[in-house]
Amino acid sequence: MMREQNSSSHGKHTSAEPGDARLRAIVVDDDPMARRIVCDALQLADIVVIAEAASGGDAVELTQFHKPDVVLMDVVMPGMDGIEATRRILRAVPAARVVMLTRSDDDELGLLGLRAGAVGFLTKDVDISALPRAVRGAHAGEAAISRHLSMRLVERLRSLPEGGVGTRPVRSRLTPREWEVLDLLCEGKSTAEIAESLVLSLETVRSHIKNLMRTLGVRTREEAVQQATTLRAPPPEQAGDDQ
Repeated sequence: MMREQNSSSHGKHTSAEPGDARLRAIVVDDDPMARRIVCDALQLADIVVIAEAASGGDAVELTQFHKPDVVLMDVVMPGMDGIEATRRILRAVPAARVVMLTRSDDDELGLLGLRAGAVGFLTKDVDISALPRAVRGAHAGEAAISRHLSMRLVERLRSLPEGGVGTRPVRSRLTPREWEVLDLLCEGKSTAEIAESLVLSLETVRSHIKNLMRTLGVRTREEAVQQATTLRAPPPEQAGDDQ
């Protein structure tokens, strides 16, 4: 059994050689045995585990320091959880790819992780031999999610109302996070409900609402919702398009 890492925020790490082009990963889990299993599987597949962390806070610091290609992130940990850690990591190191690992096959938890910016969400009962493939795929720009969660995403897309709530124009002055907030405003959610849904503070949600209203040039939430409907409307057909 692997020894528990010390409490230093730099955790345990393995240095890659200068010029080493192999994929570099950080493994985050408060369970040392789980970390050991994941690290062994990655290293056997010639993926360099450059650091390990036992908490979300350590994961954020290590990612900022090492700038890995992929972070394998546990969801439930004491202190900062994996979802908040993912959000902070991607603000600091946008190029990092985060794949979340959890014991629970919870679709809502998976959707929260994807909303936070993760490119993958897998349960810990996944075949360990498949994990390196998922990591390489995430690094290559592929989604690392189960077929079950993929179907859940398809079902959500199919269930979007005719008014277009949830769809967004290809080009927009709003940020992805502001669109998330606006989508929930269109559903009639209160500030508190938006905060709970997106796992944000009330103050952060108020700030997003204020910013998106300023960007859209509106004064009320109702006007913002109306503007969202206008933005989502398909452009009028141009004469000669069918020629």
